[in-house]
Amino acid sequence: MRVFTRDRSFYRTLIALAIPISLQNLITFAVGFADNLMIGRLGDNAISGVYVGGQVQTVVQMFIGGVEGAILILAAQYWGKKDTESIRRVVSIGVKLAAMVGAVFSLVTVLFPGPIIGLFTKEPGVIAEGTVYLQIVGFTYLFFSVSQVMIASMRSVETAKIGLYISIMALIVNVGLNYILIFGKLGLPALGVKGAAIATLISRVLEMSVSVGYVFFADKKLRLSVRDLLHTDRQLLRDFIKYGLPIIGGQVVWSVNMLANTKIMGVYSAGVMAAVSITGMLHNLIYVWMNGLSSAVGVITGKTVGAGKYETMKEYARTVQVIFLLVGVLSGGIVFLARDGFVGLYDVTPEALSYSREFINVISVTIIGTCYQAACLFGLVKSGGDISFVFKNDTIFVFLVVLPSAIICQWLAAPAWVVFAALKCDQILKCFVAVVKINRFNWMKNLTRESADGQT
Repeated sequence: MRVFTRDRSFYRTLIALAIPISLQNLITFAVGFADNLMIGRLGDNAISGVYVGGQVQTVVQMFIGGVEGAILILAAQYWGKKDTESIRRVVSIGVKLAAMVGAVFSLVTVLFPGPIIGLFTKEPGVIAEGTVYLQIVGFTYLFFSVSQVMIASMRSVETAKIGLYISIMALIVNVGLNYILIFGKLGLPALGVKGAAIATLISRVLEMSVSVGYVFFADKKLRLSVRDLLHTDRQLLRDFIKYGLPIIGGQVVWSVNMLANTKIMGVYSAGVMAAVSITGMLHNLIYVWMNGLSSAVGVITGKTVGAGKYETMKEYARTVQVIFLLVGVLSGGIVFLARDGFVGLYDVTPEALSYSREFINVISVTIIGTCYQAACLFGLVKSGGDISFVFKNDTIFVFLVVLPSAIICQWLAAPAWVVFAALKCDQILKCFVAVVKINRFNWMKNLTRESADGQT
């Protein structure tokens, strides 16, 4: 039994997909990092306010991630059968659902920014800055939701470079406007966090316009049209709901987890909140390449299972596990070594710097587990068709392990870094579940239909 597959096409496809996806993720991270770094020069209240306001974006991403996941899993399996008609119908369902989700979040956040920020912190300065930021950035959720689904639809048919180019464009526009609007350059007034929100809004509108334009007018694989959006395939809608709900449910669980994390850490000072934000940025930076590899593996898994090549998939699965374990160990080392240099980029209080170092020490360990279990459970188990398992696993760990342990630690007046570690403990514990599940190979399930009838 070989640990590494000798199928060279696996490695070629993995690299061809992972590099542009990782670079796109890196650029998306860079947009957020630019906001974070520039706003960090405005003080702890500003960076904490934007961090809290950004939690709504995290929730939107979780929901849209569920829609994207359903598209990628179903469409990738149909791509294995070269059934582009069914892929178009799957994508059209996802686009309509994503637009609805984005519109609802935009409406709620624009109308009630203050009460939303107040749910997570009682610091007056943080609430004031966060409210200003959220009231403007709330408009971006609709545009973001549509553009991400368009990019996911392209990934499902192994067109990964276009998303990269779109992200490069968004980065240039966002960073340039950040500099001008936050600090008041080119004769414009210094708008602070309001300027950062306006810059994000403009870049999101541009990002959606280009992604929609490409999918409808330039793409040669999907050939999506307005007519596809006006019709709904009833059978595929049922499939999308059946397989998509556990994915979306899993994302909702993680949304609740992220919001609860913010609420739990929000009882501390603005310095602790700033440290959580800084730590999150470093974690996301390292997560970029793991996520790119995971997405690439997901496409390969869906395509292989959809084509019915189960023995080949078993061989791929063994290789993937070793790759992600090595990625995890390397990532943990990079996080630890980069700690002081990364923290030094921020102009925040000594309190925030001290807490940042403690929190980064924690994620240098937990990210090893994240790279193995999260990537394998998505790239293999979920993409292979066993969607409900991941949802159930996440739900159990979040509500019976992570949140209770963090609340107990806080009640016992444990140091902030211990509470933070409790919020991350599942990343290691899930590895024991993942290694058993993956190597039983009972997760390979073909979700496609022989035909896509029932269009109305």
